[in-house]
Amino acid sequence: MTSWRDYWNQDTPIYSGERHKLLHYKLLANDIIGYIPSGDATVLDYGCGEALFADQVAAKCGKLYLSDAAPLVRERLQDKFSGNKRIAVLAPEEVASLADGSLDLVVVNSLLQYLSLNELRSLLKLWRSKLKSGGRLVIADVIPPNVSPITDAKALLSFAWHGGFLRSAVSGLARTAFSEYRKIREELGLAQYSEDEIIDILEDAGFVPERAARNFGHNQARMTFTARPQS
Repeated sequence: MTSWRDYWNQDTPIYSGERHKLLHYKLLANDIIGYIPSGDATVLDYGCGEALFADQVAAKCGKLYLSDAAPLVRERLQDKFSGNKRIAVLAPEEVASLADGSLDLVVVNSLLQYLSLNELRSLLKLWRSKLKSGGRLVIADVIPPNVSPITDAKALLSFAWHGGFLRSAVSGLARTAFSEYRKIREELGLAQYSEDEIIDILEDAGFVPERAARNFGHNQARMTFTARPQS
């Protein structure tokens, strides 16, 4: 295992079971829908993962681009949504081929922790070029420096309690403690940013940013930011 991309290009034990996965992606779909500005908007979900409810997101906009770095994930997305004319699956390098100024919304959820700072700055430049002047970038699930794996575990257990999968969540946490995810996390680490650091990075990239009132998903110890291109 040499990179996070390699890790995600396989079946992973990150979810404790099918109910956990379904509730996770349903919550994310609802969060994305909440940011779609209009029924004819063009939306990019960058680093989308399995996006199990992308069809529901697509039903609320004109066009939905799904992009993920893992070929296995893209293959599954293509198989699942090939009949939906509103959805297109793109490799990350294909995003650069989208017309400049063509996107109303770019959503980036739970990705920054797997990027180097240079990778992040390069992607911010790309996303800014693709957004319309009045478009919006949403970066979600940013991990602050003071959030530990214990905090994440508590948030998961609370989510599991309310979602009806507590037993499998406890078992899943035990598996994760001895999993490849823990090993690669120790080897490669996860990028963490304070609120001020993300604000500075976004401003340097030509955005007008602000922290959102709530984070995407179940873990409110993490942060979501919205940003519009500077005029």
